Amino acid sequence: MEEGDVPAHPPDEDGVSAFELMTLMRRLNVELDRFVERFAEDHGLHRTDLNAVVVIMDAITEGRPLTPGGLGAALNLSAPATTALLNRLERAGHVERHRSATDRRKVELALHDQAVTLAGRFFSPLARHLSAAFEGFTDEERVVIRRFLTGSIDATITARDATGTAEDGPTGP
Repeated sequence: MEEGDVPAHPPDEDGVSAFELMTLMRRLNVELDRFVERFAEDHGLHRTDLNAVVVIMDAITEGRPLTPGGLGAALNLSAPATTALLNRLERAGHVERHRSATDRRKVELALHDQAVTLAGRFFSPLARHLSAAFEGFTDEERVVIRRFLTGSIDATITARDATGTAEDGPTGP
């Protein structure tokens, strides 16, 4: 087996292999992308614009201020690309920049109510259908699903960090 090859995993006792789980995750990712692309097309937004709104919403939900630099880092964008992104979102009426209440030297990002309302209206059917799917699992199974998703996110971040930039190509041992 070559370095980097994914080993073939035999199915476990329930007949589910790691390969099948990865395939299902890939299919879920494609379907979520298609769902989000429809929202973007319907509202004249770029995919990066939507990713930015999600990053800002997550920061608000977590109660942590988000600066333009923090947004750029989260999206792996240069300062000029982040500025262009924020300008588009401001023109569309989704985002505003304001001075921090705790440090007037800092600029923080906030979402306009219309952006939250628009996103809620569009994404609520997905949330409703996913919630219905989750209802089919016991509390114990949901704990396993959470562990699986968290581990998958961490593994993806680790793999991304290990690959370098597109210009550099993959980093090796």
